Amino acid sequence: MAYWLFKSEPDAWSWDKQVAKGDIGEEWDGVRNYQARNFMRQMAIGDLGFFYHSQKDKAVVGIVQVIATAHPDSTTDDVRWECVDIKAVKAVPKPVTLQMVKDDPRLAEMFLVRNSRLSVQPVRDDEWAMICEMGGVAP
Repeated sequence: MAYWLFKSEPDAWSWDKQVAKGDIGEEWDGVRNYQARNFMRQMAIGDLGFFYHSQKDKAVVGIVQVIATAHPDSTTDDVRWECVDIKAVKAVPKPVTLQMVKDDPRLAEMFLVRNSRLSVQPVRDDEWAMICEMGGVAP
C-alpha cells in the first residue's frame, strides 16, 4: 500500500463535502499538473491519503482511500488529464497544520515541506505514521 496527500481549497472542495459523498466517493478532478497527474497514475485501489485543506487552514483534516485508479478526468476533453476517485475514511481528531509539520525535524524531507504547492503528492511510510500520531489517529 502507498500513501498520498490530496490538497484542496476548502471553499472549492472541503472535507465535509468529501464525507457527504459517502462510499461512492468523488473524482479528484481538475488537476492540471503533470507531476500530480503522474502520481495519480501510480495509485492503486486501497491506497490511503491525507485530505489536506490548503489556503487559510493549511492542515491535514482527514484520511481518504483510493477507490478507482487513474481514468480520464470528466471535467475536460483533453486526454492528457486523468484522475482517481477517493472516499472519506475518517476525520483526523487533531488537525495537523503545515506549521506543525515544518516544526518537526523528522518531517523536513516531506514532499509537503519541500513542494507545498503540488496538489497531489506521495507520503512515505514513516511520514504517514508520524502525522497519524500527531493527529491522534492509529496508523
